[in-house]
Amino acid sequence: MPKRRGKKEGGSRRGAAPNGLPQSSDEEDHRTPDNASIASSQSDMHSILEDGDVEGRSDEVDEQSAMEEFEEKLKDVIDGLTQKSSKGRTDCLKSLSAAFCKKYISDFIFDRKMTVQDCLERCLKKGKADEQIHAANCLSLLFLQLGASDETEEAFRAVRGLLQTLVLDKSVNIKARAACAQSLGICTFIAGGEIEDVTEAMRSLERVFGASYLKGDGTPPCHSPDVATLHSEALNSWALLLSISSPNVFQGYVNSHLSRVSELLQSGDVDLRITAGETLAVMYEIARDEDSDFVGEDFDELCQTLKQLSTDSNKYIAKKDRKQQRSSFREILRGVEDGDIARNRIQFGIESLMLDSWVMKLHYDSMCTVLGTGMLLHMAENELVRDIFGFGAPIPTNAKPSHKPSRLERHLYNAAAFKARTKVRSKNRDKRSAALAPE
Repeated sequence: MPKRRGKKEGGSRRGAAPNGLPQSSDEEDHRTPDNASIASSQSDMHSILEDGDVEGRSDEVDEQSAMEEFEEKLKDVIDGLTQKSSKGRTDCLKSLSAAFCKKYISDFIFDRKMTVQDCLERCLKKGKADEQIHAANCLSLLFLQLGASDETEEAFRAVRGLLQTLVLDKSVNIKARAACAQSLGICTFIAGGEIEDVTEAMRSLERVFGASYLKGDGTPPCHSPDVATLHSEALNSWALLLSISSPNVFQGYVNSHLSRVSELLQSGDVDLRITAGETLAVMYEIARDEDSDFVGEDFDELCQTLKQLSTDSNKYIAKKDRKQQRSSFREILRGVEDGDIARNRIQFGIESLMLDSWVMKLHYDSMCTVLGTGMLLHMAENELVRDIFGFGAPIPTNAKPSHKPSRLERHLYNAAAFKARTKVRSKNRDKRSAALAPE
């Protein structure tokens, strides 16, 4: 991975303290006219992001001044992470996450990485559930902005222990633990430079989703939907890290965990079942890259289970969940049996990404979960994201395709495709005619 290193002013928000930070309602009478800088900056940041890209704003403001305004507002949002109000900090975390998704601003963030990281650590340690959730998500986005470098690895080691502690701490809110499990997987994937970093994170994650393994009597445990979501996030992060493990480490996990992960197919939660199935497809794909004849233990039994899930019609499963499960497990069965996957092309600008492997799909889905609607922008501009998917340096925004087919070329291609389809259909008609002909 690469080594990295028109204006709209908001009014005074109700309840701002003299130092510019939001305060409680009992202090409102002591406000001063210049006391709402942080609050108004958060409002302005939301308005800038909602208006779209900075470059697309009013013609009266040129690109450079608009970007300067964006950065000034972002500085105020970062300052707001230190305020006393928990709700104020959470609002700043939301604004910061939105900015990280909408813009690739690695140079701006690199100069402030320690400040942002320290603030996020404090939010994770002392914040309540909602604040911890947004801080964990923001931490993943911070590492995606910074990219892979020695400094990023040092930053990761400073937060790894905290994330692992929160993931395993049963006194922490379950949804916050799920967010930390996702963040632990993404941050380790980006900045886990040593084998020990990856294996230690994987051990912590397995201690979480391992609670969904079959009980001693062979029955699946019963968990609440929130706990099942936590286990699903932990398993997905575990699979993400497994996909970048060294061959020797991976082989050890295949030998010891293939049957254990298969147990999760019996979970009562549809998302956990699907995550387990996709993890198995990833494990088989990587194993067959090393040994094309690999089948693993109890292969026929596994395929039978996958086939049952792909045709499941139990009425106790919601109709939407049944449809999702059948569709997912049809693809998973093809992946495990034949090493195949439904290919999907993602177009962004003049480039495209072909999802033609289970590992590629896992990486893409994991990045999409964090970046959301900003995924296409980061695929075009973010050097780390481009490196993950095998692209080179970012292409200038005004670049054009190297070769666009002419009208004649498109006509010849369509004619050839039509001719090929006609031949296939003719053969099928001939076969049907022969079958129907009287003897």
